[in-house]
Amino acid sequence: MSTQITKAETFAALHKKGEPVILYNIWDAGSAKAVSDAGAKAIATGSAPVAMAQGYADGQNIPMDAALDNARRIVVAVDLPVTLDFEGTYAEDVLGVAANVQRALETGVIGFNFEDQIVGTSNLYDIETQEARVRAMREGCDAAGIPAFINARTDIFLKAKPDTHDDAMLDEAIARAKAYADAGASGFFAPGLKDEGMIARLCDSTILPVNIIALPGTPGTATLAKLGVARISYGPVPYRKMLGWLTEQAQQALQEG
Repeated sequence: MSTQITKAETFAALHKKGEPVILYNIWDAGSAKAVSDAGAKAIATGSAPVAMAQGYADGQNIPMDAALDNARRIVVAVDLPVTLDFEGTYAEDVLGVAANVQRALETGVIGFNFEDQIVGTSNLYDIETQEARVRAMREGCDAAGIPAFINARTDIFLKAKPDTHDDAMLDEAIARAKAYADAGASGFFAPGLKDEGMIARLCDSTILPVNIIALPGTPGTATLAKLGVARISYGPVPYRKMLGWLTEQAQQALQEG
């Protein structure tokens, strides 16, 4: 456990405003080893690629036991801190959240993505409900004795097209960041947010290190750093690129045959 605690502390220290840690998301032990060998400072799973690599759709369709077994193999494969995209923790009530987080920590992971979307719907938990869920996650981590990094995610921007993002959405995101911070979150994740002005305002408006995902159309790493971002992740992008390459190579080989 002491090693797990050390990795958790190391991972948290990587989050520096203006000096973002780069997390090139992986899906299994082999991809984790490849990214580690490439010079990564930490390893992050993505829920979509983990599920798709096992033949499931994203959205907690891969059984939790399978997801945790996969996480355990990843932790064993690399010496780096590993953070788990745990979606909604496979639970709605606070007791379930706390219990499942403790189970997940038994795999050796040291952090989580935790989303505020109600899994299986396009709706979000209201702020008060999700604040209680974040607090339950922190209590579960404390009970396990691991200072895990809780990257509290909001799907406000991911649910809407970038050209519809407005100040009202940003204000709600800022309110959620404050509530999640008060509940014990370690970071704030706003996937889908691409507007430079909004990203800068979000970074300036929260004490939490902000995570932006490098989807097509998102500002580059240097720009995100100047805006105050502390963490850049890639979500399903690496898996989709790999799958595209694999399909192309297979087509070529089959045509030649």
